[in-house]
Amino acid sequence: MPSSLDWQRAQNVLCVRLDMLGDVLMTTPALRALKESQPGRRLTLLTSSTAAVLAPLVPEIDDCIIYDAPWMKATALRTDSRPDFAAIERLRQGRFDAAVLFTVFSQNPLPAALMCLLADIPLRLAHCRENPYQLLTDWVSELEPVHLIRHEVRRQLDLVAVVGCRTANERLSLRIPAEATRCVQAILRELGLGRAGPWVLIHPGASASSRRYPPERFAQAARILAHDHDLPVVFSGSTGERELIESIRTASTAPSHSLAGCLSLAELAALIAQAPLLITNNTGPAHIAAAVGTPVVDLYAQTNPQHSPWMVPHRLLYHDVPCKNCFQSACPQGHHDCLARVPPELVVQAALELLRFDEPEALELPDQTSPLVGEGWGGSVKAIEPRSGVPPSNPPPQGGGKKSASPK
Repeated sequence: MPSSLDWQRAQNVLCVRLDMLGDVLMTTPALRALKESQPGRRLTLLTSSTAAVLAPLVPEIDDCIIYDAPWMKATALRTDSRPDFAAIERLRQGRFDAAVLFTVFSQNPLPAALMCLLADIPLRLAHCRENPYQLLTDWVSELEPVHLIRHEVRRQLDLVAVVGCRTANERLSLRIPAEATRCVQAILRELGLGRAGPWVLIHPGASASSRRYPPERFAQAARILAHDHDLPVVFSGSTGERELIESIRTASTAPSHSLAGCLSLAELAALIAQAPLLITNNTGPAHIAAAVGTPVVDLYAQTNPQHSPWMVPHRLLYHDVPCKNCFQSACPQGHHDCLARVPPELVVQAALELLRFDEPEALELPDQTSPLVGEGWGGSVKAIEPRSGVPPSNPPPQGGGKKSASPK
């Protein structure tokens, strides 16, 4: 069996994370642990075409290989096996010393492990539920979800710790290009926003319908923020989400700005870094906010308990339901109660508290709701502050320093 010494000698390491942008971001502390544990170590990310756009913004990643794996649900139907054999050959040409396979507990690492074996990568590490025999050289028995459930970031840090890789800085990693920051600052100046006072960024989209707060409730929250609290509202989203955002803006009957479809990923990250507060679903921008230090109101569908914003002030808003932790992309019950029953007034209250208004207005909630907020707490909004163990010498990346906002 390989030893930690074998891993210490591994200079050229393949990091396999085949899912979405947010998943890759939640893996970056583990990438930092791999990088810091061996001077000169080179990391190559093997990831999906969707997540590959993030790679240039993560300083720990030296190279990126795009591979849309047929065992991942988002991958289009294959007509033949040529892309898979080509990927194996590309990995063989990379002459990697080791491969770390990062997965969630519902994913099977063995297809990727077989690819790495066929590419002659000598060291292969992953969590695995069944005995992988020769497919993995370093096998960590899968204990989730039966024996424990960890945050996704902690899961990946624990994996690389098995081979002696650790870091004192467990924050998410994201580096915003200076040009993207300058571009966004210019846009904000044109909108009359910036340092003059607080404003709110709302990102209402998500790739899975089960993780989307109802548009009409986003509209109600935006209206209260703008009309009752004089807070400018900016919407962000992809080109495909323009229609959704325009419908929300129209329904809100309040003035707002939309940058949907106008920004690159780097510019979106810069916008989130400049924002005093982000309101969003459990989706990639929530993790970008965590990486850059922007407080988040997270409309958190109870599909998966492992993806809350990491080490950043935030509020998790959801309604407790017996069907929680379904791990489904569409609500299997059809009622979407875990999000649909979160009142917009609660979203506003959470936003005001995170903006650090000295005396947040007490907002009355409808009697029929029983919103649960935070990591297992119920009945009130709960703040999750950064852990005190984070050294002050490790600030958020560029754009991540947040100032207390004052009420207008």
